[in-house]
Amino acid sequence: MREDSFEMLAKTLQGLEEVLAEEIVQLGGNNVKPAKRSVFFEGDKSLMYKANLRLRTALRILKPIAVFDAAHPDQIYEAVKAVDWKNFMDADQTFMVETVVYSDTFRHSNFVSYRVKDAIADHFREKAGKRPSVQLVNPDLYIHLHIARKHCTLLLDSSGESLHKRGWRIRQTEASLNEVLAAGMLLLAGWKGQCPLTDPMCGSGTLLIEAALIALDIPPGIYRRHFAFEKWKDFDRELFRTLYEEENRKEFRFRIQGSDISARAIKIAAENIRNAGLSKYIDLKVQGVQEITQAPPNGLLVCNPPYGERLDDNKLNELYQSLGERLKHVFAGNTAWILSSRKDLLNCLGLRHSARHFLMNGALNCEYRRYDIFSGKKKDQFTQ
Repeated sequence: MREDSFEMLAKTLQGLEEVLAEEIVQLGGNNVKPAKRSVFFEGDKSLMYKANLRLRTALRILKPIAVFDAAHPDQIYEAVKAVDWKNFMDADQTFMVETVVYSDTFRHSNFVSYRVKDAIADHFREKAGKRPSVQLVNPDLYIHLHIARKHCTLLLDSSGESLHKRGWRIRQTEASLNEVLAAGMLLLAGWKGQCPLTDPMCGSGTLLIEAALIALDIPPGIYRRHFAFEKWKDFDRELFRTLYEEENRKEFRFRIQGSDISARAIKIAAENIRNAGLSKYIDLKVQGVQEITQAPPNGLLVCNPPYGERLDDNKLNELYQSLGERLKHVFAGNTAWILSSRKDLLNCLGLRHSARHFLMNGALNCEYRRYDIFSGKKKDQFTQ
């Protein structure tokens, strides 16, 4: 590891670990190692700033500052108190602690968090004569403690708010897609802006906007008001400004099309797209799936149709059957990727998938299936 290099941990959603790892490699990360819902990597301060700005499938970027073993909360207290906290904050600053526990030894994460807060407060009381305050909203320092069995890692959160909160969203529909999941779906589908893209059930426009950001190579973090590292004691304002102002926008020659049966959803999507400054690249239309009569040739369709409680099973079956019928008869020559938590609904498409990934949409286990829609008659594309 170079002298100015340090280890980092990028958190992500289950099923997107390899996608995030590839993003980090492309960004210049070293010793990239995927783990469960996370990726470890090494880099310098510039890479940490770029990771927050440019990674599309990361939820947050964490920097480990201490590693230790503990079998009792008092041992955690002593280890945390021993950290040289003046390197990271002052006594007049605020902080918050979040603890994640995978351990039979420590069963109550809230109690562990209290011990960490006490340790930091007591450290400053002894060293500076006063203690920093705990603040749950927008603190100066976000501190994380991860416990796996007896192995403890103390980390600083360089992101603050989850990176899926891009900053372009004004409103959302009832079941809006997480922006990180949407970006991961697009990258898994091989989307780089190389063809037309369609989402026939676009809701609040998440897939459309993330597709445009990828096609134009616009950093997803460019809309955010701030990152947690901007309050760190070693924050390099000039370096961050240089990285923030880098202009690498690519040319995008195709169109992104979104439609939805809900006029309200299309209105919300239009507001979000306008706020992101992407209206010139995205076309919207109020239209049910069964009403689609035209599709761009050799395009990509990515879709997150309903599969929850908003529609009964009969209506859901009809919806997926209509989507499958439109794919066969209108989207010939396209590649379709469909996300759903229910295999029975995916089977209603009447198509045989050629690839699939297992993803999490909130608390739901989902399959993300690829369908190659062949031109002309090709019986192998249909399920028996």
